[in-house]
Amino acid sequence: MKRVREYVARWEALLLVFLIGTFVFGAGVSRYFWTASNISIATASFMPVAIVALAMTLIIVTGEIDISVGSIVGLCAACLGVCLERGLPIGAAMPLSLVVGALAGLGNGVMVAYVGLPSLVVTIGTLALYRGLAQIVLRERGVSDFPEWYQNIGFGTIGGSPVPWSSLIFAVLAIGFAVFLHATRGGRALYAIGNNREAARFSGIAVKRGLLGLFVTSGVMCSVAAIVLTAYLASARSDTASGLELQVITAVVLGGVDIFGGSGTMVGVVIALFVLAFVQNSLGLAGVTPEAQQIATGGVLIATLSVFGAARFVRAHGAARGRFRRRRPRALATGGRPSGGGEESVKAHAGRE
Repeated sequence: MKRVREYVARWEALLLVFLIGTFVFGAGVSRYFWTASNISIATASFMPVAIVALAMTLIIVTGEIDISVGSIVGLCAACLGVCLERGLPIGAAMPLSLVVGALAGLGNGVMVAYVGLPSLVVTIGTLALYRGLAQIVLRERGVSDFPEWYQNIGFGTIGGSPVPWSSLIFAVLAIGFAVFLHATRGGRALYAIGNNREAARFSGIAVKRGLLGLFVTSGVMCSVAAIVLTAYLASARSDTASGLELQVITAVVLGGVDIFGGSGTMVGVVIALFVLAFVQNSLGLAGVTPEAQQIATGGVLIATLSVFGAARFVRAHGAARGRFRRRRPRALATGGRPSGGGEESVKAHAGRE
């Protein structure tokens, strides 16, 4: 366990080096990189991804995954747009959006935790299902008549500072998730589920109920992200947040969370989120197209998975060699043969020779 903690600490330190390198690269690409407005825009534009990544971290720690998060964000955004069209105040539409997100997560959780279906298969299916529902609800039209106070949630700043309101929302949520994961019995239970689900169940952990709660939480965080993203774009469309799941999973894995579950820290994920945010911002300032940025994001995900896969192989190979050495019988000093029976076996061996 100590070696794992040391490994994670080294990975987080490496991420900090990457973040510093990203700042240096951005400053070299454009003289506008270090301006307050650019830092504010880069931070605000990535906050929806960051909010969803908090819940995704907990899910992946347990060895599960949720591919449908982008579609849930789109469905919640579509619900916000329809409510506004029907004359419902946005203050009342936001709680309804939270309910929609919770129900979407509940659907995923029931199928994974209680029906026993693989989360990858389930959420690939609901990715299409929830996006289809968003298209039915809002069709091809967009809604953009949101009040100014609501739009400030997305790209407004606190007072005269360059700090976006959305980053304050993320900071509060990140602290809460970090405390839960690293300082509570529930967080330790998630690591136990990710390491060995059967052992966790036999130790008294309510595995099914825990997984259900995680997927519901993921749906609620998707709804919060939809509220922030719709405010940032000042528009609601059925295709909102398309491809968001790739950025979320990349950030979580880059942050050091094992895709197979059982390890990872919230601090690493937060650092990785800012690395990705400012990498994308730097590439945008350099004139790189969004399609090329998506290719870069996919490349980062594959490279990170390869690094962790290689590390897992090395650790497993080293552990296997250690077990072999411990189990190998000692050789006789005289002839180099196993001494399995003490003095009697030595005499019997001498008699046979």
